[in-house]
Amino acid sequence: DLESHLQRCQQLSVTVLTDHQDLNNTELRTILNSTAPQQYRIRAKLRTYKPQKLYQSVKLHCSKCNSLREVPDGDDFDLILQGSAVTTPNPELHNTSWYDSVMWTTQDQKQRKIAIHFVKHDEMLQQPEDTLLMIEGGTLKEIWKLTKRFKCVIPVRSTEANLELLDLSAPFLLQGNIKYYGCKQCSTPKPIKGLSSIAAEQRPSWEPTEIAQVLGIAPLQYVFIMKFTLVDGTGALNAYLFDY
Repeated sequence: DLESHLQRCQQLSVTVLTDHQDLNNTELRTILNSTAPQQYRIRAKLRTYKPQKLYQSVKLHCSKCNSLREVPDGDDFDLILQGSAVTTPNPELHNTSWYDSVMWTTQDQKQRKIAIHFVKHDEMLQQPEDTLLMIEGGTLKEIWKLTKRFKCVIPVRSTEANLELLDLSAPFLLQGNIKYYGCKQCSTPKPIKGLSSIAAEQRPSWEPTEIAQVLGIAPLQYVFIMKFTLVDGTGALNAYLFDY
């Protein structure tokens, strides 16, 4: 794995970190005094790398505003879901022309009201593996169970007039074990009924980019970022790795 590979690199006295066999080696001091962009070949020792834990290298990036944010953990999402569960699903928003709704009360002490809205295609429900559904009042555990069976799950809450997305700190879409997030700064959430335009397509694919577009979401992309400090006795150079 990358972490053990990096540790081995640290133990080596000299590491060749770039290719460019046609170029001569250049001292880091020379590179630091040069103007970018240039192409160099170096021989250097890896002094440090950050972050130390590999999972901390994964961030969320917005290509519009170029911002980076940490990937929220499950506890953050769970708290948002608990907050939205306080509002009882609005029965007046159930069973529309483009989705069928089911509502029930949990048997535990809290007696939560849960509503699931199954989006239809040609007035019919699709096979579970092709179905997009929206859930109100569900817990994280219940949502993960649904993602194992259905193609797409969107957590929502109801107002007096509409179903709407949760706070953008929460994922706007879950597909399999992937959570899709939107940029708070660049998104302008639109009404959920925009999904009906995808349901009306000949073969709704429920692609995350298309869902984001009709919901007014600027999607964040998962990126991998690391910082390496390289030394060769003439100077120290910080090198950054950034990749989707």
